[in-house]
Amino acid sequence: MKVAVVDINGKETGRKVELSDAVFGIEPNTHSVYLDVKQYLANQRQGTHKAKERAEIAGSTRKIKKQKGTGTARAGSIKSPVFRGGGRIFGPRPRNYGFKLNKNVKRLARKSALTLKANEKAITVIEDFNFEAPKTKEFIKVLANLGLENKKSLIVLGDSNNNVYLSSRNLKRSEVVISSELSTYKIVNANNVVLFESSVEGIESNLSK
Repeated sequence: MKVAVVDINGKETGRKVELSDAVFGIEPNTHSVYLDVKQYLANQRQGTHKAKERAEIAGSTRKIKKQKGTGTARAGSIKSPVFRGGGRIFGPRPRNYGFKLNKNVKRLARKSALTLKANEKAITVIEDFNFEAPKTKEFIKVLANLGLENKKSLIVLGDSNNNVYLSSRNLKRSEVVISSELSTYKIVNANNVVLFESSVEGIESNLSK
C-alpha cells in the first residue's frame, strides 16, 4: 500500500512511501486488540486499595452482651462486620491487576490496529521536521495544516526529538511517541496516526520479527 508523503503545510511532496502489507494490510484480529488494550489498562491500575478487616480493627474484645435472653442474635465482639465501625467482610486488598500476554499476540494486536487505521484512511505520513525551540503554537499550526487540530492524534517519531515532544506536551488531544514506544492502546485511542517518514522502517522492522 502506497501513501503520499506530506510536508508540515499539509501539501503533498510528490513522494510516496510503501507501507508493508505484512504490517498495515493483514487480516485484523480484533480479539488480540482487545486483549492487548485490556492488559495496557490493567497495568495502569495501582492496586493500592485496602479496607480494614475484622482482625485489623482497633476495639475491645470483650463480649458485648450475654449469650442468651436478649431476644436478638448472639454477638461476641464490637469488631464484628455486622456492627457499624466493624471490619469489612472480604474487603479489597492490595493486588497487581497485570496479566501475561504472549509477545506474538501483542505483535499481532499492533499490526491489526495499524491495519484498521489504514483501512479507515486514518494514517498520514509526514516528512521529518524539527523546531528550533519547543513551541506549542508551531505544533498546533502543523496539526491545523493536517486537519487534526480538533481530533485525537498520535504522532510517531523515528527517533527521539525533544523539541517536537515538548511542543506537544500541553495538548490533551495529541501525543508524541517514538516508534519503539508504539502500543495498541495508543493506536486505537487516536482518531488519526501521523507517521514521520523515518518511523515507517522502524515500525515495520519491530513488527516483522
